[in-house]
Amino acid sequence: MAWVYLVIASFGEIFGVMSINFYIQKKSLPRLLLVVVTFGLGFVFLRLAMADIPLGTAYAVWTGLGAAGAVIMGILFFREPASWKRILFLLCIITGAVGLKILE
Repeated sequence: MAWVYLVIASFGEIFGVMSINFYIQKKSLPRLLLVVVTFGLGFVFLRLAMADIPLGTAYAVWTGLGAAGAVIMGILFFREPASWKRILFLLCIITGAVGLKILE
């Protein structure tokens, strides 16, 4: 169950970063609250995951999946470039996260 919590925490990270982008586009209290709530949920699930997953592994996977997810969301929703170099290094991040899971 800890790995499920860690994936949920990573989605909190992804949506938290997207919320920051929405807040930057139009500053309002509801958008600011969305930033706080999404990151807050991410931290809650990260804490739950770290009950069974070592700190270094949990943090590396959380940030890796969060970063990879943010890149994908940027490409899909914010018209960020999808060059082969970005995709290559995105795959490196994902491979590292999967490798840490395999070693666990």
